[in-house]
Amino acid sequence: MITSLIEQLKLSVIEGRIAEAPKITQKAIEAGIDLQQIVDQGLIVAMDRIGERFTSGDLFIPEMLLSARTMESSMNVLRPLIVGSQIKPKAVVVFGTVEGDVHDIGKNLVIMMMEGAGFEVHDLGVNVAPERFCEAVELRKPTLCCMSALLSTTQDAMGKTIDFFEKRGIRGQVKFMVGGAAITESFAVEIGAEGYGPDAPSAVLKAKELLAGC
Repeated sequence: MITSLIEQLKLSVIEGRIAEAPKITQKAIEAGIDLQQIVDQGLIVAMDRIGERFTSGDLFIPEMLLSARTMESSMNVLRPLIVGSQIKPKAVVVFGTVEGDVHDIGKNLVIMMMEGAGFEVHDLGVNVAPERFCEAVELRKPTLCCMSALLSTTQDAMGKTIDFFEKRGIRGQVKFMVGGAAITESFAVEIGAEGYGPDAPSAVLKAKELLAGC
């Protein structure tokens, strides 16, 4: 029974059956399946598979986005129970689109993929000034601070944000990851970011790699 429900949930996420996933999740809860097991063996495994298929060219952004939304529909059922449980996130992340940029589709997809991988993500929204990133890091105590930019005209805000942390003397408290259409790996290195993700699955893999080095 347990294995069957977990497999059904995993398959519903992989195939993007967004109306079905919450119902299976509720059945799993009512069957007494451990919340950690539902997350780890159902949702995380499913999103890992989606990431692998995207990387291999087997899947495209619309399908990946549908699976991410399906995972989110399941998490909406689990989240109230997780809050009161002993489940610990793999890491805490703050995430925002940098100052001057109001694009959020890429950011939102990465956030859903990160949540599917077991991260606790605090979305700061768009047009986020260095001060707001700093306040969020001081409040949430995250391991990672992620910044997104779509426009080449706004990418310099990433370097300014990292410089702001340096001036505040808290640069060592968090690792920075950057990404977006305008961003390259060489630019990430240039501004002093620890990580770069060209797409959502790569960002999740890089985040896991950075955590392993903590």
